[in-house]
Amino acid sequence: MQPLPSQFLHQSIDISEDLLAEHFLTDYARTRSPLRNPHLENPVSDAMKASSSASAVLIAFVKENDELKVLVTKRSANIRFAGHICFPGGKVDDSDHDPVATALREAHEEIDLNPNSVTVLGSMGDYFTQTGYRITPVVGIVQQPFSLTTDLTACESEVEAIYTLPASMLFTSSTYRLHQFNVKPQQTRGYYSLSHDARDLSIRVSGPTVSIMMGLYEEVLKSRGLLPADEQK
Repeated sequence: MQPLPSQFLHQSIDISEDLLAEHFLTDYARTRSPLRNPHLENPVSDAMKASSSASAVLIAFVKENDELKVLVTKRSANIRFAGHICFPGGKVDDSDHDPVATALREAHEEIDLNPNSVTVLGSMGDYFTQTGYRITPVVGIVQQPFSLTTDLTACESEVEAIYTLPASMLFTSSTYRLHQFNVKPQQTRGYYSLSHDARDLSIRVSGPTVSIMMGLYEEVLKSRGLLPADEQK
């Protein structure tokens, strides 16, 4: 699998809790523009969008040893998309007041994250997947004190492991890699991934999760006037 020239080239952001909070107070963030699909694949059809299932995920930022990080999970081996790295989340239930309620409920069910410990900053525009989901990303800050080992417990039927990734990775374009594959002669497709390799951890994020990460990065750039609001690269 050969790398393709990246179409995702932006200046890095020195991300912080304050900067994230400022973003969601801007007029631009309040418009909640739909997130684009950065992968090189056929667009989701209007028919698929119209019949998609409403869902939400929680992008939860935490402080560990004074470093801002983001929570992700590895899906259990016995459920759909087994082994994928993703944000806590799932389908909207009838009892959920809004996508924020869905994201907080799912995070509590999956990793025992106390909803009362999360300061919700806001929601992003929807992201449509090729598998028929309309995902609303909800962004929040987990209040201190926080410990990954003592404050969270994985629901074994859904989550194999809980990780934190440096938030700085999400806001540095060089951490995103574009890969290619051939679906037929003369037709190439590509997808982005983000890899994190540490002494005791090696994981790769792809699919809708990496799209949402890239979307948050671009949205913060746009709200700060560092990327045109209609910029699609």
